[in-house]
This record gives sequence, C-alpha cells and structure tokens, in this order.
Amino acid sequence: MKIISGGVCAAKGFKANGIHCGIRKNRTKRDLALIYSEKLCSAAAVYTTNLVKGAPLKVTKQNIENGYAQAVICNSGNANTCNANGIEIANLTCSLLAKSLNISASDVVVASTGVIGQPLDITPIKNGIEPLVLGLSENNGEYAAEAIMTTDTVKKEISIEFTVGGKVCKMGGIAKGSGMIHPNMATMLVFITTDCNIAPEMLKKALSSDIQETFNMISIDGDTSTNDMVTVLANGMAENQQIVSEGEASRNLQFVSHTGANVAAVFSSAGSAVVACGNDDIVFNDDRAIHFAQAGGSFCNGLRDVEIIIMFGNAFHVVSS
Repeated sequence: MKIISGGVCAAKGFKANGIHCGIRKNRTKRDLALIYSEKLCSAAAVYTTNLVKGAPLKVTKQNIENGYAQAVICNSGNANTCNANGIEIANLTCSLLAKSLNISASDVVVASTGVIGQPLDITPIKNGIEPLVLGLSENNGEYAAEAIMTTDTVKKEISIEFTVGGKVCKMGGIAKGSGMIHPNMATMLVFITTDCNIAPEMLKKALSSDIQETFNMISIDGDTSTNDMVTVLANGMAENQQIVSEGEASRNLQFVSHTGANVAAVFSSAGSAVVACGNDDIVFNDDRAIHFAQAGGSFCNGLRDVEIIIMFGNAFHVVSS
C-alpha cells in the first residue's frame, strides 16, 4: 500500500466538485459537494445510532437498499433535520441531480450537515445543480472536501494505492467532523470511493464489521449527532477479480479512523494502538496494529479535528491534524 494524491478522484472513473450555491451566507465557503462515478457502483453505508435521524439518512438508506449507487451529493450549512418537509427536500435533491446526470434518482446518496432544526430552502440547491455538474472533474476532489466542512478547521482527504489479485486498485476518502462525535456510529460524514471490484453484499459486510473497532471507538465531546454516516462506492473499474467472499473482503478492505494526534507514520507491527483523547481512551484492538501513542489525559485536550485513515492488510497510515 502507498499513499497517493487525488482524494475521492484517485480511483478510476470518479469525478467530483464543490461550489457555493447560497445555503451559507459566506460566499467564500463552498456549501454543495458532488461525487460521481461514470459506472454504477456497489454501495454500502453505516449510520448514526442517534434516535433522531436526519431526512437525508432515511432517503439514502432507502436508495441504496439494493446495494448500488452512482453519485453522492452533500450540502453544508443546514442539516435538513427536524424539518416537516425534510424527506421531500432530500428526495427532490436526488431527483434534480439524477436528471442532470441522466441517472436514476434511486442511485443517489444524499447527505446534509450543518445547523439542525432550520428550514432548508431547495432553491439554492436547485440553482446549484447545473454548475455543480458542469464543474465535475478528476481534479476537483479538494473542492468536494471543502464543501462538506462546517466547523472543521482543515479539510480531510486521503487516497491510497494497493493491489488485489495482481490488479492495482485505488481508494480515496473525504470526511468532515469536529464536534458531536461519540461512539456507536455517530462519527462524522465520510465518503469513500474505490475502483476495486467487490460485490455489494461483501462491501456492506466489510464496512459494517470494520466500523465496530474504528469509527465506533471515537469520542470527542460525548454527544451524538443526527446526520452522520460513512458511505463507500466501489465501481469495479480496476478490473480485479470480484471479491465475493467474507475472507477476501476483510483481508482487503478495512476502514480505520484515527484522532488527529501529533503522529504521522506507517505501522505494520504487532500490538494495539492507543490514543488518549479528551474524556476517553481510544483502542484499536487489532493484532496487526502497533502501540503508537500513549499519554496522559491532556494528550488531545482541546482537539477539534478528526482525521481518517484506511488500512489494508497489516499496514496503517496515520495522518496528523
């Protein structure tokens, strides 16, 4: 495995963009992000366990119930949660994007992040769809990463290259999240893309399994949010032999989270990884991990940003904030 550039556009067939459409008052802030694959993808997602869930999560869960998706759209500045017409807005967003991309509305992952309980006007999103689609590019993954930020102080993106069955595959991810991050899948918004060929049911099993000792181990301020999810799209364009068994999935696809400690290295030794952060210690219980950080309770006090890492086989890449 090696770290490469490209973010969510590193994998073959993916393009992205991010623009300011007018949801946020600050015109210098991008507030609408798009990730698109030229081919239909195997899709999987995990969601917050908060009893109150935002309308976009409900619509996304329904859309990818068949295990497939082709695009992700996410607005920032307004979470579209606790709104009487929230489901309607989320569905309309999917329909507007689908029409512009000439795909099915049911193949769209929709997400929102920002202020909870405020009405969301569809007009800025509706007017922003055309320029958002027109600006799709393999070079605009950074724009998408910026467009999903809220209170984040830095954008979060990473991409890697690895091999499966002798074929070179690539994977990239973007994330947002600063506060209201607590165990049990209330983490942040994370969008991951890969050109690895993996069956939908195996992608879902791999993500659901790995989430238990990764994203579910993170705590910042003890609160859970309403809109958090981790979504993975795999378009198979690397042309590796399709991963169809649980053994292959767990060996090749592992998604790992990490707090923004002052550490940056690649580890592939035995032990367990521990980070003291805020009110909780985070332990990655993996036989292949290495004990890379152990400090007092003040080690990560005041931490505002959370980074993501992705693990393949027995190699970690830890990105410092």
